[in-house]
Amino acid sequence: MIRQMLFALLGGMVLAFNVYGQSRCDALTAFLSERATEVVCFESEDLTTNNEDPPRPLPTTPPDNSLGDPPFKYTPRTDRTVISPDPPDHTPITREVPGVQVQAYFADDPTGEARFVLRLPNDWNGRAVIAGASGTRSEHNGDYAWSDYVVQQGYAYASQNKGALNLFLSDRNDPLACRLNPDSLIYAHPYSVDPDKPWTEWTDAIIQTARLARGAIRTHYGHLPSYTYAVGTSNGGYQVRRAIENAPELFSGGVDWEGTYLRNILIDLPPAIRNIPDYVASGYDPDSQAARNIRAAGYPPDIFNASGMSLWKLYSDSYWEYTQCLFQKKFDPTYDTYGAGTGNYDFHHRAEVTAVGERLSHVQTTGQIKRPLITLAGTLDALLPIQRQARVYAESVRRHQHEGERDTPQYRLYEIQNGNHIEFYRNRPGIAFEQLEFIQPHAQRAFDLLVQHVEHRGSLPPNQCVPRGGSINSHPSERGQCSRLLVP
Repeated sequence: MIRQMLFALLGGMVLAFNVYGQSRCDALTAFLSERATEVVCFESEDLTTNNEDPPRPLPTTPPDNSLGDPPFKYTPRTDRTVISPDPPDHTPITREVPGVQVQAYFADDPTGEARFVLRLPNDWNGRAVIAGASGTRSEHNGDYAWSDYVVQQGYAYASQNKGALNLFLSDRNDPLACRLNPDSLIYAHPYSVDPDKPWTEWTDAIIQTARLARGAIRTHYGHLPSYTYAVGTSNGGYQVRRAIENAPELFSGGVDWEGTYLRNILIDLPPAIRNIPDYVASGYDPDSQAARNIRAAGYPPDIFNASGMSLWKLYSDSYWEYTQCLFQKKFDPTYDTYGAGTGNYDFHHRAEVTAVGERLSHVQTTGQIKRPLITLAGTLDALLPIQRQARVYAESVRRHQHEGERDTPQYRLYEIQNGNHIEFYRNRPGIAFEQLEFIQPHAQRAFDLLVQHVEHRGSLPPNQCVPRGGSINSHPSERGQCSRLLVP
C-alpha cells in the first residue's frame, strides 16, 4: 500500500514537472507499457547527482527507503557511496546534463523486485552504457562512480539491481538470514537468497536491461546506439564478464572493476574467517600461524591505519562473514551456517555430498570473452583477493585465447598497486588507510581506453602493474602482474 501511495504521489509530481516535455515521456511510457510497471518518467534539469534537493521535484538518486517498509530493502543513496570515494574524491561534475530519467520495475519479474533506471541526455553522443550493481545493491549503485562520469560525456546510461531488492532485518531463527558480523546480534535477510531468486538472474538482468535500454533509446532518439558498453564493480563486474561472454550481439566491450569469481568465494573466505580470531589474539602478529594461514588462502598482507586499525579486521567486521553466508545460503542452503560455522565451511567436501558445485557451474564465468574486456583489480583487496579472483579469471581468458584463433577480442588486466575493494577506506575520516590507492580514476580511464580501442582501433596498453601514484601506461615499468602486493 505504501509503495502504491508513493507511486501515486510521484506520478502527480511527474505530470506537473513535465508540462513542457510530456511528449517524450509519453513515447517512453508507451514503449515500456508491456515491459515495465510503476514507470516514473521525468524531464530533469540535470542527470548528474548534483540534482538532489528541492526546488527540483525529482532527484537523480532517490532517497533511501523511499519505497516504504521494510527499511533497508531499497537504499539508493547509501548504495552509490559503497564503490566510490568519499568527497572530495567523487567523480568531478563540471556541468549540468539535462535530459530524461526513467525508473521502473521489470514487468516480467514475478517477485516484483527487479528494477532499472534509464538516463537519456538531451545532448546524446550516440552511445550507451549499461551498468552492473555491486553486492546486493540497487540500480543506483553506480550513480557516483559510473553514471556521473559517462552522462557528462553524453552517453545514455542504464542500470539494474540484479533482479532483487537489498535486504531486511530479521533474526537468527530465519533460516535465510545472515549475521552482519561475528560479534553482532543483528541478522539480515538478503532478498537475493530467496528460493524464487535464481542466481542466473544476475546474468539475465544485465542482458535484459541492455535490450530494454536499446529499445528505449531507439524510441527516444530515433535510432539504436552505435556502441553499447558494459561497466560494473564487484558483483556488477561479474555481470559485465557474463555479458561479454554471453551477449556479444548487445555489447561492444566492457570494463570489469574488481569482478567476482564466484566459485572461489566459498573456498577462500572460510579460512580467513576461521583464523581472524587467533590473529587478533596474537596482537596482530604478522608471523603468527593465523596470519600465515590467511595469507596462504590468497589474502594480501595486512596493513594498519594511523589509529592502529587493521584492514583485515575491518573487512572481517564488515564483509567476510556476511558475504560467505550469502553465497553459502544460496548455493548450499542445507549447510548449518552458524552451527557448523562459517569458518569451517569446506567447499570441496560439500561438493561431494551436495549439488553446490553443480549449482555454481551454471553461473560461473568461463573466460570465453566475445568482445574486448578490461579488468581492474587492487593488490590489497581483502574481500576478493587478487591472487584468487582477478588473476584466476585472467588465466581463464588466456587459456581460451590460446586455444582459439589469432583474431580474438582483446583482454587486459590492470593491477592497481595498493588498491582495495572499498574506495572510501582510503579517505573516510576515522577509517582512512593512507597506504591505499583509489581504483575509480583508473577504471574511468580504462573505459576511455576501451572506447578508443573499439571505435578507433586504438591500441590498449598491455597488462601491467599500475604503481602507486601512477597511471595506466602504454609503456609500463612493470608489465603483467605486480611483483609486490604491498608497497610502502
